[in-house]
Amino acid sequence: MIQDHITIENRHKDFIKKVTETEIIYALQDDNGFAVSYSNELEYEDGEPVQIICFWSDEARAKSCINDEWSHYKISSIPLNEFIENWCLGMNNDGLVAGTNFDSNLFGFEAEPLELVLDIIEELKRTGKTINLVKFENIQDMETQIKDVLSS
Repeated sequence: MIQDHITIENRHKDFIKKVTETEIIYALQDDNGFAVSYSNELEYEDGEPVQIICFWSDEARAKSCINDEWSHYKISSIPLNEFIENWCLGMNNDGLVAGTNFDSNLFGFEAEPLELVLDIIEELKRTGKTINLVKFENIQDMETQIKDVLSS
């Protein structure tokens, strides 16, 4: 079943809005780690598909994906500041991609982690919201450093 690109894009936009509002991201976790899928669009140099760690903006969406090979997973919540400072930066370093608001057929938006952080920062700025960061002075500092990395 091919998902409509506009639907996937809209679910991603909903993800950005909701996580900046609630400051919580949801993932599925088992004893071995977090739920992963594989990209339909990106591949490593060796031809293998890029691994995606899946995230959701609300518990109900995450729960809808607990089936088939993920039937033994449990919902785990991640604070927004930890997500952008630790998860996204770590995934970027590891060559992984973030999947946002995947559906039960495992179709969703595939986001480069640093681009995802910039989208979240843009929404935080648009809504006038701030979050506490540990590794950066503020969201402006983080945005500047990420843009420097992306332009080099």
